[in-house]
Amino acid sequence: MKTFDEKEIQQMKNRFHDLADKTFRQGVYTFTGFLGLSGQDIFWQEEARLKYVGYCLNGGFEEAERVVVRFGRSEELGYEEAFPITCVCIRPLARKFADDLSHRDFLGALMNLGIERSTMGDIRVTDGGAYLFCLNSIADFICDNLIQVKHTSVSCSLTADVGQIPREEPGTVVLHVASLRVDAVLARVYDISREKSIELFRAGKVYVNGRRCENHSRQLKCGETVNARGYGKFMLTGEPGQTRKGRLAVEAAVYR
Repeated sequence: MKTFDEKEIQQMKNRFHDLADKTFRQGVYTFTGFLGLSGQDIFWQEEARLKYVGYCLNGGFEEAERVVVRFGRSEELGYEEAFPITCVCIRPLARKFADDLSHRDFLGALMNLGIERSTMGDIRVTDGGAYLFCLNSIADFICDNLIQVKHTSVSCSLTADVGQIPREEPGTVVLHVASLRVDAVLARVYDISREKSIELFRAGKVYVNGRRCENHSRQLKCGETVNARGYGKFMLTGEPGQTRKGRLAVEAAVYR
């Protein structure tokens, strides 16, 4: 996950404000590129000063981690405009001889084409292939130029049927915790010490609902999603119950 220095953070904030201002002055929708968690955190830092034009976030499918921000409200602009996101299906030409390809393999092959990361969203790896969400502006280039991933020859095609993309199925766990403090729940989910958990917060590696979380004693609520860089993400899926020993029993959906 990319992190930004102070200059890059300010440049990104300025870009958000430039897009919002264009929407306000010209009465048109404007769009960012794809934002990872670090970029989304910078957006949320500025959200209070951007919401005057309205906004929404979309990554091409419901569970997307990388998203595009669209500035503008249909009731004020008088029309609706779809997000400029396309899904590209990447398949090996000969499945029998294909390598066992990972997310890193697909991303590396795409980056080797000289494509900026901000033009690409999530990559969902399937049995032998992958689905890539990207900006419309780069989709045809990818289809024409991505012919090999690792040692595997591939073909690319545009697809509008995102319903066929396999969903990331989480594992369900029941945790017994002393409280719903985010550091306590995170430590139990990933079976690490409380001290190690707190170190992740101090290093800026924990996000709650897409926003960097610096308060490790923050109380989690049902439905909130926690991303821990290097570990994965999880969501609290049920209201806590009381155990006989006075601890809280909570259910979480864990994505590895």
